Amino acid sequence: MNSRPTIQSPIPMPDLPKLSPITSTWMKELMGKSLLISELIEKHGSPINIHQPDAMEDNFISYHKVFKDFGLKHKIFFARKANKTKGVVRKANSIGMGIDTASLQEYQQCIEMGLDPSDLIVTAAVKNKKLVESAVKNGSLIILDNSDECELVQRVAMDQERSVDIAFRVSGFLAKDQKLYSRFGFDIDEIEDFITANLLDSDHFNLLNYKGLHFHLNGYSIQERGIALTQCLALAQKLLDKRMKTEFIDIGGGFLMNYLESELEWDYFNQQLRLAVGNKREEITFENQGLGLHMSGGVLLGQLKTYPFWSPVTKGEFLRGILSSQSQSGKMAGTLAKEMGIEIRMEPGRSMLDQVGLTIAKVAFRKKDQKGNWLIGLEMNMTQMLSGSADFLLDPYVIYQNKKAQAEPVEVYFTGAYCLERDILLKRKIALTQLPNVSDFVVFVNTAGYMMHFFESSAHLFPLATNLIWNRKSGDFEIT
Repeated sequence: MNSRPTIQSPIPMPDLPKLSPITSTWMKELMGKSLLISELIEKHGSPINIHQPDAMEDNFISYHKVFKDFGLKHKIFFARKANKTKGVVRKANSIGMGIDTASLQEYQQCIEMGLDPSDLIVTAAVKNKKLVESAVKNGSLIILDNSDECELVQRVAMDQERSVDIAFRVSGFLAKDQKLYSRFGFDIDEIEDFITANLLDSDHFNLLNYKGLHFHLNGYSIQERGIALTQCLALAQKLLDKRMKTEFIDIGGGFLMNYLESELEWDYFNQQLRLAVGNKREEITFENQGLGLHMSGGVLLGQLKTYPFWSPVTKGEFLRGILSSQSQSGKMAGTLAKEMGIEIRMEPGRSMLDQVGLTIAKVAFRKKDQKGNWLIGLEMNMTQMLSGSADFLLDPYVIYQNKKAQAEPVEVYFTGAYCLERDILLKRKIALTQLPNVSDFVVFVNTAGYMMHFFESSAHLFPLATNLIWNRKSGDFEIT
């Protein structure tokens, strides 16, 4: 059970919880240009995704500084799956990042854009023959997940008469006397024997050039990532004793970012959600959905199944926590990696896109349902702002075409265009200063990381949202 403390605030909190998003200057500037937004929606349809990739620089620096503090050789790869636009890939490449590709299409597009194949890695969960052929031909490193992939890569390398750089994804790390389960990767307790049997004691995989180890953990635990890193370092030492050098360890992604201005608002929302699900106050989510919480036998069970939208330790400081983890020798993991001459790699996605994008949708209708709730229908669908999180817990902005001086506040739900009862864009009830009119605009900020594209579909033959990059200096917008 996930309990939170009682909120004792010197500032009176509103009855309906607010979750105020951190909003960058460029976003506020754009939202002040209602006529321009109207023109963009008229030209490209609703919704539109607008990006400002320059914001990636600060996110990159946050990580780079920590590596520099540790004196570590490092390489940062942008997790391409977090956003499909070419503009963010170009920006990542221009500031010195590699690109982590998770499909044939992602990989080929990077090649077509002229990126150096040595700056690309292939981490796809399923690697078909065409993807492997392309990666081997171009000389990009492939992260191998299982023995069948090893066989496939070996056959392709034989066909092309060339060797290929590879790393092994590992999992099953021991934390608090229990193995961390993952469906991905080789078990860390078995990979040493596998490497010994197939790369050292035989030439079975003679065309696979071992370069390093890779892991990617579910969730957002600094401690578990630190444990994984220290256990990979121990494995690297065992391999070195067998004269097999580990050049790098890739610690994957899942580095937290913070979306919200106020920890107090976050705690108050959590408190009020628990009260609502427990039927101790009126609902604050559509049909009183618990977002992971539920009542059973009069007892509140479960935990919030959303991204932790408020987090005090993020980006570079999150990385610092991992590198500061203590190894069995008593040394920090980052210090030990430096002494062993091992490069540390990482693959941030969401956190590299903090403050990079927003989504704007047009109001199509307003109506009251049978319960008296205001429903605001938008010209977008739920897949156009969707991730693995049970909800996107940020308050949106509304751009009113006719802002009233003395308006009546209203509480609303935003609904989408799919013919599904569950197409509720935000599960939370949102407090607004006035009821939006048809053709007003609703702005969801900080959506570039996973929210825009990861689950976007074109059911009903709806077109996918247009993705734009805004050049603030020229005022131009480029489709990306």
